[in-house]
Amino acid sequence: MRKTHYSTFQNFFHKLSSKSSTKPRPFRAYSFVPFSPLAMLDPTILTIGGLVLGIAMIERILERWGVIDLVDQFAKVMQFILPVTFYSALIYFFATFMF
Repeated sequence: MRKTHYSTFQNFFHKLSSKSSTKPRPFRAYSFVPFSPLAMLDPTILTIGGLVLGIAMIERILERWGVIDLVDQFAKVMQFILPVTFYSALIYFFATFMF
């Protein structure tokens, strides 16, 4: 008659993980981008982008309603605000980004 061998769950998986049949090879990853594009998902950058998109949508809605004089005023203000917002967000991104 055979003797039954009991093993715990932790011991079973510990034995499997300790036996490594292949060794990982080191590799070099090259990239033309010095930072991850996922870094742009910063909440501040997303908030600024959302505000700009919201203002653009409000401008389109006012244009559909036929309030052209208000749309023209809006466009004059946005010609100044949008570039300032863009460059401010760009400076903020590079100032807070850890290289």
